[in-house]
Amino acid sequence: MAAEKVDISKLDMSKLPPAADKKGLTYAKDILPIFEESCFRCHGEERQKGELRLDSLQTVLKGGEDGKVVVPGDSKKSLLVAAVAQIDDEIAMPPKRRPGGPAGPGGQGGPGGPRGSGGQGGPGDRPPGGPGFGDPPTEGPGGQGGPDGGGPPAGERGGERGPGGPGGFGGDGFGPPAKPLTAEQVGLIRAWIDQGAK
Repeated sequence: MAAEKVDISKLDMSKLPPAADKKGLTYAKDILPIFEESCFRCHGEERQKGELRLDSLQTVLKGGEDGKVVVPGDSKKSLLVAAVAQIDDEIAMPPKRRPGGPAGPGGQGGPGGPRGSGGQGGPGDRPPGGPGFGDPPTEGPGGQGGPDGGGPPAGERGGERGPGGPGGFGGDGFGPPAKPLTAEQVGLIRAWIDQGAK
């Protein structure tokens, strides 16, 4: 989640959305679909940024390079909750979009993902001056192009497949950015953790 281990006690957890009232939450039934929609492109079977996998209960509870990200029974001490609630820009998951150019201390590029080694960062590590975030979209036959303004929209690029599915994110920075979780989704994750993360 971050280059250095995060001290959760320094985060303002009062900014978290409230835990949901729903009882009997389980990873398989309630949490997996949320993670599948917004997290698997970077924390799934094919790619594990920060050595963190969110595609099984066991791997969620194991944590990643920052250690455990879930404290069963206490969502306010769970780094995962702070990250998905995006209460701190440095640990926000999915990473908040940053205008092109070098990434900040969090080590993230633009909407496409991490900076390349020694690279400029920016959208998906595309070369500076290439199409991407901040460039006006281009029009083609049938309307506006894909997320970078050129070419077909995600899912219509013949044969491309990444961890996010057809047209998804395959580590090359292409495909639409992950959707941030809603307050309701964060509330469900909080309630699941508070109920023991089962």
